[in-house]
Amino acid sequence: MYPKVKYRSRVGGSVSSAGLLLVTETARVLGVVEALDVELAGFMRPTAFHSPAKAVCDLAVMLAAGGACPADVAMLRARPHLFGPVASDPTVSRIIGDLAADVDVAIAGIAAARAGARATARLMPGGHLPLVDGHVIVDIDATLITCHSEKELAAPTFKRGFGFHPMLAFADHGGGGTGSPLAVLLRPGNAGSNTASDHIWVLDAAVAQLDPQQ
Repeated sequence: MYPKVKYRSRVGGSVSSAGLLLVTETARVLGVVEALDVELAGFMRPTAFHSPAKAVCDLAVMLAAGGACPADVAMLRARPHLFGPVASDPTVSRIIGDLAADVDVAIAGIAAARAGARATARLMPGGHLPLVDGHVIVDIDATLITCHSEKELAAPTFKRGFGFHPMLAFADHGGGGTGSPLAVLLRPGNAGSNTASDHIWVLDAAVAQLDPQQ
C-alpha cells in the first residue's frame, strides 16, 4: 500500500520525485495493490515481508519515472515517505523469479487486477471512455525498440536495427482522448508486423480490459 501523503502549499523547498504521486495516488485510489494482493496471493512466500503485489506496482512506478532495470527501484526505496517500504534488489529479483516460474498465472492475475482497477475508474465521474459513433476505438500497433544484442529474445528488425518488436493496443484516441494502454505483447525483434495470431492475442487481451457494456 502506498502512503497517503499530506502536503502544505505554504512551506518552501521541494521534494524529489513528488510528481510520481500522480501515479501512486491513482493506484491507491483505485485499489491496485489490494487487487494484486488477491490475484497474486499464490506467489506470496509464508515468511516474506514484501508482497509481489507491491513489488509489481513499484516496478511500474519505477518505469514511469524513467528507470531502465529492476535495480532502479532504488529511487523509490530512498523515499519511503512517498512510496512506503520498497523491497531490496535481491528481494525484487526473487519475486520476479517466482512470477516467471508460472508466467501465465502471473500475467493473468495482473491483467485481472488491471481490469478491476479500470472498472473502479469507470464508476468515477468522467471515467468512461469516449465513444465514436457508439463504439470504443481500439488501436493496435507494433513498435521497434532498439536494445543490446545480449538481451533475451533480441533479434534483427526489418529496419536493419536490433532489438524488440512489441505489439500494443490503446483505447480512447481522438479529440480529448488519452490513448489509454490496454494490452502489450512482448515479441522478438524479428516478429512480423502483420502476424494474425499476435493481433488476435492483443485484441483479446485489450477487450478483456474494457467494460462489456461499452
